[in-house]
Amino acid sequence: MPSLRLLLPILTAGSAVLAGQDVFQDKCTSFATKIKLPNVRVNFVDYVPGGTNLSLPDNPTSCHANSQSVTEDICRIAMAVATSNSSELTLEAWLPRNYTGRFLSIGNGGLSGCIQYGDLAYTSGLGFATVGANNGHNGTSGEPFYHHPEVLEDFVHRSVHTGVVIGKELTKLFYDEGFKKSYYLGCSTGGRQGFKSVQKYPNDFDGVVAGAPAFNMINLMSWSAHFYPITGPPSSDTYLSPDLWNITHKEIVRQCDGIDGAEDGIIEDPSLCYPVLETIICKPGQNSTDCLSGKQANTVRQVLSPLYGVNGTLLYPRMQPGSEVMAASMMYSGQPFAYSTDWYRYVVYENPKWDGTKFTVSDAAVALKQNPFNLQTWDADISAFRKAGGKVLTYHGLQDQLISSENSKLYYARVAETMNVPPEELDEFYRFFQVSGMAHCSGGDGAYGIGNQLRTYNGVDPESNVLMAMVQWVEKGIAPETIRGAKFTDGPGSAVEYTRKHCRYPRRNVYRGPGDYTDETAWQCV
Repeated sequence: MPSLRLLLPILTAGSAVLAGQDVFQDKCTSFATKIKLPNVRVNFVDYVPGGTNLSLPDNPTSCHANSQSVTEDICRIAMAVATSNSSELTLEAWLPRNYTGRFLSIGNGGLSGCIQYGDLAYTSGLGFATVGANNGHNGTSGEPFYHHPEVLEDFVHRSVHTGVVIGKELTKLFYDEGFKKSYYLGCSTGGRQGFKSVQKYPNDFDGVVAGAPAFNMINLMSWSAHFYPITGPPSSDTYLSPDLWNITHKEIVRQCDGIDGAEDGIIEDPSLCYPVLETIICKPGQNSTDCLSGKQANTVRQVLSPLYGVNGTLLYPRMQPGSEVMAASMMYSGQPFAYSTDWYRYVVYENPKWDGTKFTVSDAAVALKQNPFNLQTWDADISAFRKAGGKVLTYHGLQDQLISSENSKLYYARVAETMNVPPEELDEFYRFFQVSGMAHCSGGDGAYGIGNQLRTYNGVDPESNVLMAMVQWVEKGIAPETIRGAKFTDGPGSAVEYTRKHCRYPRRNVYRGPGDYTDETAWQCV
């Protein structure tokens, strides 16, 4: 995999480098005295040279990051920003030496109490002046929301927007040229935050890259909660062990893999896959470790079905087939899903003892009626963003084990219907790409290396990097037709086995040959 450092602009050799280093470093170390912004308390300003493995001793344990590699020289500014009389953000700005004149905000993940230091390092390494926040609370639990609506409002929309306002001011203060364009990069909860900006703050960004978005979020919480009542605990006759989910996955792939014309172990378009699950019910005398009981087959059928509300309306579409192996340990584990349980405990019912094993669709109705600060992020009229000249690129892995890719298709349809525009017109400002074989934001069995994160990086070519594709779209007017993904031989950072061009929705990928399925030219978007 190409080195990020090698592909970024190289500074002039000799004494000019030393002089430049001195100027940049001196500017950084004296910058704290120049920051006089309302509601902002500067905790520290540090010069961090490229190649540093930065220690993060104050990062919450549940964020699972006690250090971060920094690829390029940066000026790191850590701040506390008051958002009300009883709430504040922890905000960081990473301002790079190799600045390209672009401002960028990153998003969060899960219940959003962690600064995404990997994304700060990735984007500042690419020359963006980048900001990221903890979304108004620390750690991954929902407990900080308990009886604290100001913290909840930070989580829903205020954190990213506040960070953008502060971050743009810092960028203009630090760099004489200010910034020429502003961007957003996030996935999962970060994808929802990106769409919240599109819907609520249409002037914040010129370009938004929002992956696997957790919009329709109240119903997503309920959908995640509804799997436990289907599977039951491990002692239940409706429960499938990870081994049985693996057997189920193999049968689903057997039935659906060839629909796209190539048997490569990947379901290229799960929306065409409706497996007949009775085929893996045990035959008389068959070893039950190799097949399913009738009740277990019914469990799989229910898992792969949409969630409907008490009045029969669709709350959330089905989990896409093909994600079973990775979803088994998280969604079908025989335990209630932690984030959903937290949401119901600390927000919906404000009862820390609420029992996630008792969830019903009646609970989903209560949660949806609340929708605090419009967490749903489901507004389909994004004409203000279009009018402002914004562009949004969204992608979703078709092997996503946490957020069904069917939900992104549903939102696309809602936007088209609400704004009364066909795909050709949506393409002018809103493009959605389906990434086959990609799990949640990264990982999976297919060509998931699209440059949305450092761990999916395969170069800065806009064809192979969704962030740089957005830059090219905003700054040169060249919109991406496809996104090239890399299949790594042994995970992120390893050699690339093959690449595949992923299609712009509503097109889908079909194998035409004559080359092998690893030949990207053998595939066609239809």
